[in-house]
Order: sequence, then structure tokens, then C-alpha cells
Amino acid sequence: MNQYFYIDNEGTQKGTFSPEGLKNEHIKKETLVWTQGMSQWTRADEVSELQYIFADPVVAQAAPTVQTQPSVAPQPAGYANAAANAEVKPPLPRTYLIESILVTFLPLVLCGSFLSLLGIIAIVYASQVESYHNRGNYNEAADSSRQAGKWTRITLWISIAWVALFVIGIILLIVFAGSMAGLSNLISS
Repeated sequence: MNQYFYIDNEGTQKGTFSPEGLKNEHIKKETLVWTQGMSQWTRADEVSELQYIFADPVVAQAAPTVQTQPSVAPQPAGYANAAANAEVKPPLPRTYLIESILVTFLPLVLCGSFLSLLGIIAIVYASQVESYHNRGNYNEAADSSRQAGKWTRITLWISIAWVALFVIGIILLIVFAGSMAGLSNLISS
């Protein structure tokens, strides 16, 4: 069963919905819908899988069959170019590029943690998201987004642990220096 996107009356893309979900959304015959495998946005009543949504059993039995020219759906305001494109792309997944750069370089600059260089893995995955999406590899784009998020979190937690150890080390050094000063005062008295 396909999952569909549709464009509402205000020109906003909504989705994904199963055919039953579209029926619950109360779409109209002229509503533009799209699913993977379709070359462009299409009127809902022109999609065979969605025909049952608009079938009214009482009217279908009483109405004579009349051949009419299919009407052209009006273009929603915000999607004038969407229907003209050969392929409509799902939304771009989150890239995590800024976050991965921050968790890589800030700990490196602030405390010299070479472990934050693991964030380079996150940067590589984050940079692949948009590239895959633009080539039409939507599953790979989503996978790269998940991997970038995972490696960003791993690098963040390693950086937090490293900074915590660095702070604890400084505190212990101050305490040790204070105790040595106290010990030298005790010895000299």
C-alpha cells in the first residue's frame, strides 16, 4: 500500500498518509497527491488506488455514464513549480551539519580533546544527506541523517566527559597544591 503526500487548500504539503488516511483527511477529487513512483503531482480522482474514496454507491448506480474531458487542477499558490517538475522530492531530512561541526571543533579548541575528532565521522555523514537527497536517493539521505545524528551525540557525550575530566583534574591539582602548601607550613613551624 502506497504512502501519499497531498497539498491542502492553503498550498501546504502534508503527508504521508495511507489511502485510508487520505479518506480521513477528507480530500477532494481535485486535491493534488503524490507518492513514490509518480512522476508528478496528480489529481486524487485520477489515481486508481484512491478511486474508492470518491465512489458514492447511491450516485454511482443512478448516474448515467457521460464522457467528459478531464479538467486541469488549479495550481496551489506555493507549488507552482512542483507540478511542473519531473519529480517531486520529499522534504530534506535534518543534516546535523552545524551541530557536528560544533561538537568537533569547540572541545578541540577549548580543551585540546583529540577525541572530539570523532565528530569528523558525523560531519561526513551530515554532508552526504543533501547530496543523496538531490540525487533522489531518499532512503540513503534518511540513513545518513540518522548516522550523522548518532555520531554527533556520541561526540557530544565524549566531549562532555573529557571536559568534566579536565575540570576534575584542575580541581584535584588545586587541592593537591593547597595541601602541599599546608604541609610545607606544618613542616616549617
